Amino acid sequence: MLLALRINVLAKGYSGISLKTLSQMIQAFNASCLSYVPEKGTVGASGDLAPLAHLALGLMGEGKMWSPRSGWADAKNVLQDHGLLPISPKAKEGLALINGTQMITSLGAEAVERATAIARQADIIAALTLEVLKGTTRAFDSEIHDLRPHPGQIEVAARFRSLLHSDVHPSEISESHRFCDHIQDPYTLRCCPQVHGVVNDTIAFVKTILVTEMNSVTDNPIVFAQREEIISCGNFHGEYPAKALDYLAIGVHELASISERRIERLCNPSLSELPAFLIKDGGLNCGFMMAHCTAAALVSENKVLCHPSSVDSLSTSAATEDHVSMGGWAARKALRVIEHVEQVLAIELLAACQGLEFLRPLHTTEPLERVYRLIRSVVKPLVRDRFMAGDFAIVHKLLTEEKVWQEVQPYMELSRSP
Repeated sequence: MLLALRINVLAKGYSGISLKTLSQMIQAFNASCLSYVPEKGTVGASGDLAPLAHLALGLMGEGKMWSPRSGWADAKNVLQDHGLLPISPKAKEGLALINGTQMITSLGAEAVERATAIARQADIIAALTLEVLKGTTRAFDSEIHDLRPHPGQIEVAARFRSLLHSDVHPSEISESHRFCDHIQDPYTLRCCPQVHGVVNDTIAFVKTILVTEMNSVTDNPIVFAQREEIISCGNFHGEYPAKALDYLAIGVHELASISERRIERLCNPSLSELPAFLIKDGGLNCGFMMAHCTAAALVSENKVLCHPSSVDSLSTSAATEDHVSMGGWAARKALRVIEHVEQVLAIELLAACQGLEFLRPLHTTEPLERVYRLIRSVVKPLVRDRFMAGDFAIVHKLLTEEKVWQEVQPYMELSRSP
């Protein structure tokens, strides 16, 4: 990603780089010859100087490089193995190779893609939990959300209507408590459109920032060939992606925060009307007790990771670079937060499927039954305590591959009624 984005910037023609050097970079990219780049060491001031310098180092035939053919080896040998010559920078080209925000932006792009995937699957998982806890669907009425028309909120409510009891997708579980005196659910169920919804809008906002950033010229100085002028500027400053990625971490974390509270409700018999910790013979088995502890620990870690890095600045380069973005850390910790969110939701998904076992022979809606069958195709119900880390790892992988979303996507447009 780093190499692709740097090529994209240089190809715009404002960096003072020769066509030969750019062509050599493209050839290295097409051969998947990738330089060794440390993830730490950028303050996002004059762009990502240190990471991009490592990127250029490999292209110059120095340091380490990787390719599918050679694995890790000396860069000179990797390039030679692919019939490629090392870059020999000419005037201005050294600066052109190392100045820009591509480290922040490439990691940020991965964060946005993973955030998008887990956000829409969080709606599915929450809907399944609501079914297991015998919640009401009335709070997802379309007219309610038309009165507060945030796009993300409207979309989440529509997904819930597509997944839960309706004329299109009947649910035996929903019918079983249709005439109870239950009026409203706790916030972790009732307010999913509002809480999950703003995550969707946050991701959309961050995506616009990063798409603009990855298609911008972030070099310094910038060469205006037609004007025959070279101007020193500040387009390299990482504040835009840094601030956006801090915001992304804060927004996406909420999916884990509310998920952990739903896991608590599933495990707590006074709140769920299910066996304690979702296991029979609770005196002999822990069930999902420690799984809930794991979710709580991950949420707690995220609270620290969500502290924004871009509010910090340290003067560098003899007080010339006297305000920096700390965008590299913003991007890396956003990815870590999102990974924790994925893991917490994997725990909730397994817990909800376990809860469904205690409601049998009643069935939920067809799209949610498809999700249940997907999970049960790889993880057995918990009958007695066993080593569960592998179970959670398998479900986590399903979420990162968007398998849960793929199961219900065909049903999403079938039920848009109030």
